[in-house]
Amino acid sequence: MAKFPMTPRGQQALKDELKRLREVERPKNVRDIEEARAHGDLKENAEYHAAKERQGFIEGRIRELEAKIGGAEVIAPPKDGTRVTFGSTVRLRASDGKELRYQIVGSDEADPATGRISILSPIARTLIGKEVGDEVKVQAPGGARELEIVAANFPWE
Repeated sequence: MAKFPMTPRGQQALKDELKRLREVERPKNVRDIEEARAHGDLKENAEYHAAKERQGFIEGRIRELEAKIGGAEVIAPPKDGTRVTFGSTVRLRASDGKELRYQIVGSDEADPATGRISILSPIARTLIGKEVGDEVKVQAPGGARELEIVAANFPWE
């Protein structure tokens, strides 16, 4: 069984989504199917077909979430130290002086717009194992960038 690395925050988000799907979305969709079925001829009933399609999506997502939660390898983010690992928060300085802030998280919890980058991203793969003070060259989709690790493992908030 595959292991999915994630932070406790990421695991909680998946659990919350699973609970919402089971307790809110699934029952609502069952009611929608019953209501559409009451309208008669199912062959030409667009509401019925849409609700059945949505049911398939909901059930598939529930199975996916159950597998990810079941295979989760929850790793608490480090709170101190200078080495970059999974869960680390990292402050970087680019050669132009601009500072960047990232947290290295699991793929399911990545949100680059807020600074949470996947462990599988080029930047994260380059940073893992490095220390504060190290300079790294990152091959990113926008081209190569040289970055200095200014700080690591500080509180995200």
